[in-house]
Amino acid sequence: MFEDLLPAVEKSILEASGSIPVVFEGIEHNFEKSTPFPTASKHSSHELMYLRGGRAEFQIGGRTVLLERGSSLVIRPNVNHAIKILSGHADTVVLYFGFSQDIREAQLALRITSENVRQSQESRVTGPSVPSALRGISTKTLESFLDFARGDEGEDSPAAPYLVISGKSRQDIGALVERIMKESMQDAFAKDLMMQFLAMELLVTLSRALREEWEESLRVKHGKARELVLIARDFLVQNHDRGIAVADAAAYVFLSQGYFTRAFRDEIGISPMGFLMQVRVNHACKLLAQKSIKVSGVAIQVGFSSPQRFNVAFRKHMGMTPMQYRQMVLGSGTDT
Repeated sequence: MFEDLLPAVEKSILEASGSIPVVFEGIEHNFEKSTPFPTASKHSSHELMYLRGGRAEFQIGGRTVLLERGSSLVIRPNVNHAIKILSGHADTVVLYFGFSQDIREAQLALRITSENVRQSQESRVTGPSVPSALRGISTKTLESFLDFARGDEGEDSPAAPYLVISGKSRQDIGALVERIMKESMQDAFAKDLMMQFLAMELLVTLSRALREEWEESLRVKHGKARELVLIARDFLVQNHDRGIAVADAAAYVFLSQGYFTRAFRDEIGISPMGFLMQVRVNHACKLLAQKSIKVSGVAIQVGFSSPQRFNVAFRKHMGMTPMQYRQMVLGSGTDT
């Protein structure tokens, strides 16, 4: 059963995202402030560093990045970086990962993970290259997998040399890093299956964390939030007849529904659902003035799932039923 389950999961992920995430090495470091480090190093894989304790400063691609306890840092492949310990010591966990476009290579990566985590301390100081047996593991598909995890179509844009996760999701990522290390160092039942699930969970959690940090930055850059709210407002107007919901508008501008609702109310003065109902009712008023269209037909044309829902929303906004409004506008007549 388990032997059949992993290939099926991998195949579905591969078909949907174009790649399978693979964590092929994990290393634990406990650095002292006096530990000598190379001036700079670079690795041929993605590197995720989780700082369990202490403070460290990184020089990455000519930029300075401060990492505090509990934060995580993703460094992209072939980017020069150096570390400097700022506290007495720093306790870190480093995961090296990539993406496979072939199921067999992903399975091979999982099988050799345990061997890699037991490498000598000397090899751990500079980090690995992608093992020769894993040359098919790609290092360039991080964006495509994050887009897949978020449900985005993705755009071609220059990638930053690193990603810092220091927001509220940092604890989730830290816990996952610890679970991956523990799983990789034991010989448990269905280990390959669990490692694959953990690798996918890590990348999905990373995707969520990046979105949360982006949304947090919008709280500071009010102009950007306003721009997204206006785009979403236009989306609601243009698609109100399609039976859309607030979640669809939030997803259209890549915001969580909770943050989108607050930002929309702050900018427009009404909740997005209230605005959507207002647009639908206003459109319905125009259609009700045409005697040839039945009230039940009006409900469908303005995006309501049923005449009953339409009647409730219309009465709430207009203080009368759709039929009463039609009779008021046209003077007399009935409809069904």
